[in-house]
Amino acid sequence: MQEPTSVESPRPNLKTLLDAYERRLIESALAATHGNQRRAAQALGLLPTTLHEKLKRLGLRPRRDTDRDPVEDEVARAS
Repeated sequence: MQEPTSVESPRPNLKTLLDAYERRLIESALAATHGNQRRAAQALGLLPTTLHEKLKRLGLRPRRDTDRDPVEDEVARAS
């Protein structure tokens, strides 16, 4: 017998978990490449166009060096 299904499940479904994991991987690759989408795509084993599509689907905006926080940069240089 199957469990009754509800519209709102207390547990995340597979798609939600995969999206969250993919988001973390992409954010990490973009951070490591200072927002360079081409290098991030290469690091992830993706074509740049595929990465761009994933960025749009996940609602991510790549951070570029021009978007960097000057205080954060100063802290990084001091370490």
